[in-house]
Amino acid sequence: MQDHANKPPFTADVAIIGAGPAGLFAVFECGMLKLRAIVIDALEALGGQCTALYPEKPIYDIPAIPRIEAGGLIDALERQIAPFCPQILLGRRVEGFSGQRGAFVLTTDRGERVAAKAVIIAAGAGAFGPNRPPLAGLAAFEASGAVQYYVRDREALRGARVVIAGGGDSALDWALALRGIAEKIYLVHRRAKFRAAPESAAQATAAAARGEIEMVIPYQLAELGGTDGRLEAVAVEDLNGTRRNLPADRLLAFFGLATDLGPIAGWGLDLAQHHVRIDPATCESSIPGVFAIGDVARYRGKLKLILQGFSEAAMAAHAIHPIVYPNQALHFEYSTTTGVAPLSP
Repeated sequence: MQDHANKPPFTADVAIIGAGPAGLFAVFECGMLKLRAIVIDALEALGGQCTALYPEKPIYDIPAIPRIEAGGLIDALERQIAPFCPQILLGRRVEGFSGQRGAFVLTTDRGERVAAKAVIIAAGAGAFGPNRPPLAGLAAFEASGAVQYYVRDREALRGARVVIAGGGDSALDWALALRGIAEKIYLVHRRAKFRAAPESAAQATAAAARGEIEMVIPYQLAELGGTDGRLEAVAVEDLNGTRRNLPADRLLAFFGLATDLGPIAGWGLDLAQHHVRIDPATCESSIPGVFAIGDVARYRGKLKLILQGFSEAAMAAHAIHPIVYPNQALHFEYSTTTGVAPLSP
């Protein structure tokens, strides 16, 4: 796939904003229905958070794939959509939005115009950055790489003493994934209950019982020890002020992401806490012809799972078909009988 940035203006049946897993699978679902897609993403590479934040993070809940790393999932999705020759615009932020169902125009921060009959917002939760702990001297440790908010290369942590702070899925997943790689793993959380998948919590508890992980609960980060950005210890305190010093070479802080929908928030969509409210039957937003899928979508019963984003991509593509082909009935057939029919470039 090539970046067609030298050929503006761009036209497509469907403009997909966001190149994470849900956005990429939407290309496939659209392609299976003969809908030509263009994908726009502010990052310089496909994959969204999977590529930018945790390419080596293991994912366990993709149907029929017991375990796959996030980067591997994106590689597989790229191969899956390749036959449909989507236009890919990376390093662009969508700034302008106008038009109506069947005739939208998007503009990027590079001044490019993208015409599409429908729009799918698959932007995760928008632009993102880590929530940083309020620790003195943090910047110097960030600059040296001693404090990190995601792991791009687990081998860089081989033999290191690692403090992992947080109680969500990322914290537990990395505590488990670094066993056998890091010399020592501390898991710091302010309470005994985790905000993670129950199975991950059970595995972490079992690993702690075997001595593979040391649970430091209930404690919070208090101070970083070291000089010139070289981390030597992480001080933690409980609610009573009792302090412990954990010898450490790296601190992995997983306190979630600060997110921002950016210009999309000004489109006039029905929003709920930086998410787009949709009709769960079609994934259509309050603006006819504009759909939302993946983590950015909000409706009753919504689960923030990649597999649910995949399902929403299929529903949105089928809801878009009559917009692009208003006089053509959709005789849907399974891919097992139709195969994948490539679209010509």
